[in-house]
Amino acid sequence: MNSAWDKVLLARDAKRPTANVVIKELFTDFIELHGDRLIGDDKSIIGGIAFFNEIPVTIIAQEKGVTTDQKIYHNFGMPHPEGYHKAIRLMKQAEKFNRPIITFIDTPGAYPGIGAEERGQANAIAVAIKEMMNISVPIISVVLGEGGSGGALAIGIANTLAMFENSIYSVISPEGFASILYKDAKMASTAAEDMRLTAQDLFEFKVIDNIILEKTPLNIDYKEGFKNLNNFLKKEIVKLQKMSKDQLLKQRYEKFRNIGVYQELTRENIDNE
Repeated sequence: MNSAWDKVLLARDAKRPTANVVIKELFTDFIELHGDRLIGDDKSIIGGIAFFNEIPVTIIAQEKGVTTDQKIYHNFGMPHPEGYHKAIRLMKQAEKFNRPIITFIDTPGAYPGIGAEERGQANAIAVAIKEMMNISVPIISVVLGEGGSGGALAIGIANTLAMFENSIYSVISPEGFASILYKDAKMASTAAEDMRLTAQDLFEFKVIDNIILEKTPLNIDYKEGFKNLNNFLKKEIVKLQKMSKDQLLKQRYEKFRNIGVYQELTRENIDNE
């Protein structure tokens, strides 16, 4: 079994398929839509409309790129505020036309540059989270590789949240965690174990709902993993489309409100058990 640090390396591996590969393999007639109607078009988030098994859907995905030129073009999958504005614009369009929304998370985090901060990066993330909570169509989110901090959460407020088995999802990178807690970024591998950032950990904590098995890591051969993703999406779309708008909103709200809920043990509680 791979260690947490092994999974971090797999999630970040340059050979791991990006969102563009998933879209080409699993969806048909994809039409990319551009721009946030405010500032510009953020290439780190791609989105548009497509068919999934003849069902019209809206796709929103963080794209890292594969080659060096592509990585630079897509800003290494680190969105600017306009990327989150675009994502919400497309989600509201999906709501208008009653299309399920599928998001693919794959980012080390939102872009931390001065320009992004000047244009309201933190506010854009907060507004995206708020707006997603109120979108009245099914939302399914899948962590494809790396799910980093608020940059990932901003497109991850879903009715169903799944992770590939060799992906990671955390509030901070292991290097950042190690720098803060151990004062040494070189202890990132130790930090990864302590952070409980793997799909298996997060499923146990009920942060995510499903683990999509890869069999062979996607970095080596993605066919089996994508087949499992296809079956998962088919099942979830059918299930969620049976729910009313009120049920979808209530289920999504309660899902996130219940994360981290615990019961404090007291002497009275212990005695009653």
